Amino acid sequence: MCFEPRLEQHGNFEPRSYRAILANPAWRKRLDKVHTQGHRCLPKREQGRWRELDTCSSSDALLMNVFCYPGMLRQQSVRVLLGLEGQVAKPAFGYMPCVPLANGRVDRTEVDLRLGSLLAEAKLTEGDFQSVRKPAMLAYRDFLEIFDPEELPQTESDFRSYQLLRNVLAAYASESSFCLLTDARRPDLISDWFAVMKCVKPIGLRTACKILTWQELASALPGKLQVFLAAKYGIQG
Repeated sequence: MCFEPRLEQHGNFEPRSYRAILANPAWRKRLDKVHTQGHRCLPKREQGRWRELDTCSSSDALLMNVFCYPGMLRQQSVRVLLGLEGQVAKPAFGYMPCVPLANGRVDRTEVDLRLGSLLAEAKLTEGDFQSVRKPAMLAYRDFLEIFDPEELPQTESDFRSYQLLRNVLAAYASESSFCLLTDARRPDLISDWFAVMKCVKPIGLRTACKILTWQELASALPGKLQVFLAAKYGIQG
């Protein structure tokens, strides 16, 4: 299901969050992210192309519904859950960290959210964390320093959970912490998380990585936002 924006309203967004998005040029630009499969799997629009954040299953839309909600990050309980005590943290969506490669170049692959010293990946209905060919993963400068490659989830040719591997490398390179935001109703993704985390060798980095379910976060959010998440996503704290 997709929603078309209507003036100052959008069916995929909580009204207060949407108004805040429209008022922030960087956040508003995120709304223009094209739905890469829209031309094949969605009906033709009267005007323009479908955007990724128009879809009801978009984890990016869920992320922005939560973190663009006015006053959300002033909630002390939220800041404690995210490990942001004492930080000035303004959400930056679609953050492009510099992850060093062994050849001296960097990978600028996108991370869903940066909040102060925290990087976050958001998941909702995605099937998995994707796979990558082993030579591509070994091309990262710090891969063998950070991970035990023999213990990582893998097939003969690929490492599984590429997004998690890349995000942990990004957190290490930028001296940040990392949080996976996922649905408590997805034990498969939670299991994938722990399968990767047990292979992180530096203890300090492993403890700087956390998993937080949307349900756990919802319990600390403002009441009106909790009502919206329960009605739209079935997410209840």
